[in-house]
Amino acid sequence: MTGLDKIINQILDEANNSANEKLEEAKAKAKEIMDKAEAEAKAIEEEISKKSEVEVANYRDRVESSADLKSRTAILEAKQEVIAETMEKAYEKFCSKSDGEYFSTLKEMLKKFALPQDGEVYFSGEDLKKMPSGFEEEIGKIAKEKGGSLTVSKESREVKGGGFILAYGGVEENCSFRALFDSRKDDLQDQIQKVLFA
Repeated sequence: MTGLDKIINQILDEANNSANEKLEEAKAKAKEIMDKAEAEAKAIEEEISKKSEVEVANYRDRVESSADLKSRTAILEAKQEVIAETMEKAYEKFCSKSDGEYFSTLKEMLKKFALPQDGEVYFSGEDLKKMPSGFEEEIGKIAKEKGGSLTVSKESREVKGGGFILAYGGVEENCSFRALFDSRKDDLQDQIQKVLFA
């Protein structure tokens, strides 16, 4: 799925800007939390100045530790939000290919997922209507090269975001763009994390 990787790389620049903004917001929020905790600790310290210094120091440590935990949580949430937004933008961009790019991507996917068996391939009603001439023959050639055969079903299926469904002997494999994205979600999130927050 080199096309998918290319799409993600194109989006990473946009995501970097968004990530930086969100992280700056999270850091500002964290600083605000720390400053507030500091002020509270000082106020309490003055209030209980009659108590022992040990009690005051312990309380200050607890307040600062709590504030530090809140700030780290705010930054982590901002990072997770940026990663999720970047993934969704990559998916949307991948799904918005021109017809030529789209059917070229489908051919590459068929080369990867076709099995050396006799089977059927299902497309959405929209894809069946706009399928380029000769595409069915190309599917047949791809299947033959893999040692099998594929016929294009005239029955349409709901295929989320584009792609197709392969059926071999009653067993169906969902090769929709959404299913492929979801199957690589953890790997893609790791890649985005490395690029944005290295």
